[in-house]
Amino acid sequence: MKAVPVVTIKKELIQLSKEELTELCLRLSKFKKENKELLTYLLFESHHEGDYIENIKRFIDEQFELINTNSYFYIKKSVRKILRLIKKFAKYSLKKETEVELLLYFCLKLKEFRPSIQHNVTLTNIFERQLLLIKKIVSTLHEDLQYDYNLVIDELTE
Repeated sequence: MKAVPVVTIKKELIQLSKEELTELCLRLSKFKKENKELLTYLLFESHHEGDYIENIKRFIDEQFELINTNSYFYIKKSVRKILRLIKKFAKYSLKKETEVELLLYFCLKLKEFRPSIQHNVTLTNIFERQLLLIKKIVSTLHEDLQYDYNLVIDELTE
């Protein structure tokens, strides 16, 4: 089965009743965890972006505490997992400020992590790539936000 374009789906959705739309959303949420998470964000958390960011920061803290520090292999694996989850949560929001906040927090936690990431090239590269991505996103934001975020970036690069 071939998927139809979004425009066609939109035209079809406009013709449905409220009950039919509700039923479609519920059915869609049963198929994939990401669909359910996105619906949760849209219905309950999108109105309070600050709380959403704080909840994710707490989640990041928990994940960093769970990292097995016995070898850099496990550390790298866990750090990649955390980063993948952050990207997913930022994708739900579609706000660049949220993505920057989460990535900056990730970089801060990574920089403070013990054993130091400076002893591992892969972890250092992950850190530097995320800083480059943050700088790229920040350059598209309002000047006041750029200034504030660049101060944080400068602290991280010291």
